[in-house]
Amino acid sequence: MAVIHKLAITQFRNLNHQYIEPGNQLNLFIASNAQGKTSLIEAIYYLGHNRSFKTKSLKELIQLEQQKFQLDAQVDKHRIKLEKSKQKTNITIDQLRLKNSSELSKLLPIQIITPDKGFIVNGTPKNKRSYLDWGVFHVKPDFLSDFKKYHKALKSINVLLTQQKDQELDYWFLEIAQLSKNISQARKDYIDQLKKTNSTELMTDLSNLFESIEFFDYQFKSGWPKEVDAFNVDSIYQYLLKSKSFMLKAKYLNYGPHKASIQFYLDKQEEFLLSRGEQKTLSIVFWLTQVSMLVNNNIHPVVLIDDISSELDSAKIQTILYFLQRLNIQIFMTDIGETALEINNKNTSVFIIDKGVITQQ
Repeated sequence: MAVIHKLAITQFRNLNHQYIEPGNQLNLFIASNAQGKTSLIEAIYYLGHNRSFKTKSLKELIQLEQQKFQLDAQVDKHRIKLEKSKQKTNITIDQLRLKNSSELSKLLPIQIITPDKGFIVNGTPKNKRSYLDWGVFHVKPDFLSDFKKYHKALKSINVLLTQQKDQELDYWFLEIAQLSKNISQARKDYIDQLKKTNSTELMTDLSNLFESIEFFDYQFKSGWPKEVDAFNVDSIYQYLLKSKSFMLKAKYLNYGPHKASIQFYLDKQEEFLLSRGEQKTLSIVFWLTQVSMLVNNNIHPVVLIDDISSELDSAKIQTILYFLQRLNIQIFMTDIGETALEINNKNTSVFIIDKGVITQQ
């Protein structure tokens, strides 16, 4: 079970030299707008992903007139330290330097729901793939290796297409066909596992609140045209050979796992026909399904919930908290404090954020 026991944040946005000792279950951070609520959530997210969910600009994260920011945490029995400047990134676990961020995600798996990150139902294919692949990585660790090899092969193919070097394409077509099959199968298996999780007792708790959840469905879209069997290497390979002349004109490969997505339905209606409220609600149900499934696989993510009261009423927030607390995971939640929440004081740590200063109540 991943638990952040100590957290120090230095020169990250408006949080300067802040130190907290979170509780093992619900941690509630109350503040009015622009005081540092989202900065805190962003800092924790950064610690587990080595990237922000809000920006790609490092300049936005480092305080003015400072050269770097630093995040330091004790996670279970391990110490994670992430230091980032405009020149370099230094990440260590127990004083051993990391070469890639996947080790961070293994030690500190993080799930987040926030208006800034967007909702997955009727979201962009990129957001859907990101959400899906994060989960696949945690239940099938060798997925990452195939994923990296695939994108390396894709880059090589696109370079050859741009340079019109068709003689070398066949080798890379065979390589990418095998990797594509592996990736699509891993994604499909994961979605099938999510659907099984949907029928458990915990998900029934949600269906009591979210009406019509029993008619909620989702299907994996492989990124290949309908005539291609995404789970058959030869079918993919033959399609690539047949489409070679078209790709040489286009100068890139426009099909494959890098174009995959998930199609959502409610009572057989496609996601784009649903109301904004339905899209938000079903996004949360899908998100909670993933959290529940990971726990079933003995992976206990740290859950981040930012400014949820701006999107949901108190009844839905209460149900989400009840659901998550039954899973026995650590939660960081921010709120402006205007929503009355029924919380168990024994299992809740309450903090106030005022002008970037965090104090425990």
